Amino acid sequence: MICPNCTEYQPISKRILIIKLGALGDVIRTTPLIEAYKKLYPGCHITWITRYPDILPAQSIDTIRAFEFEDIFIITRKTYDIAINLCKDEEAAMLLAECNAEEKRGFIWKDGHISIANKESEHKLLTGLFDELSKANTKSYLQEIFEICGLTYDNESYVLNVDQKWVNNFSHIQEQANGKKIIGLNTGAGSRWPTRLWPADNWKELITLLQKDGYAPMLLGGPDEHELNATLHNQTRAIYVGSYPLHQYLAIVSYADVIVTAVSMTMHIALGLGKKMVLFNNIFNKHEFDVFGYGEILEPSSGCDCYYGTSCSRGISCMHDISVQQVNDAIQRQLR
Repeated sequence: MICPNCTEYQPISKRILIIKLGALGDVIRTTPLIEAYKKLYPGCHITWITRYPDILPAQSIDTIRAFEFEDIFIITRKTYDIAINLCKDEEAAMLLAECNAEEKRGFIWKDGHISIANKESEHKLLTGLFDELSKANTKSYLQEIFEICGLTYDNESYVLNVDQKWVNNFSHIQEQANGKKIIGLNTGAGSRWPTRLWPADNWKELITLLQKDGYAPMLLGGPDEHELNATLHNQTRAIYVGSYPLHQYLAIVSYADVIVTAVSMTMHIALGLGKKMVLFNNIFNKHEFDVFGYGEILEPSSGCDCYYGTSCSRGISCMHDISVQQVNDAIQRQLR
């Protein structure tokens, strides 16, 4: 029996399972659900399973599990009040089907294919299947997933797991900046959609312009961008500390005052850190992205013919139409 006067016991109001496996940026931009569920169900217990457990804020989530056999085994043998799958992948949909939950939401495996566990998930499923519906969509990703979960989006923010130890470890970035505002330049966009890349010569010209105006450009990226970033560093002496694993990368990005990036993991990290941002977009529906008032979206003036395309149908990519001056002007607006 529970002691009637016990001040330590805190009953669990709801047991909630979130299945969001990847990609890494998508995991980050799903974290506003944590705050929303905690507001709706004070005392709830949240379990999250993902391929990127290290990015999730351990201080805000009760149980974080990796998408591995042992953790999957445990999840399928527990019982939840609410289970949500926000991935349109077979393995995630099958996991939701195997879960014991009173209420299921999102995408589920049924009759040999991915289906919907609740009617509010239909919109997100259809926009992922049909380009015309996707192009006509005016809802942001967060509005869509909150609707799937039966929640009302109220500007809940991203939550990141930032290790202050690594932030302190890269304090030399400030020394290199020598008191100047640091402009983070993410030169990559991920290997899946190379159509999002801004030309290398434009990055070089932008760095020169920023340096002339008294700013400290800092090159950002991972292994795929290392060669270009190292070349740009050698040519311009822009700050570049190298390519690092995720937690170190979060620390590096935290030093930027403004970040210029295409739609990418870095975009979501920047939003999670509350950074001002200039966002390149060409192949996606811009309504999908909420920049929370932290920045602005730049798109090619000529439009883009390659909706979600992995290769450009034009002789010269539309990304050439975003000029260096346009980007510089946008940076200045974010610094005001």
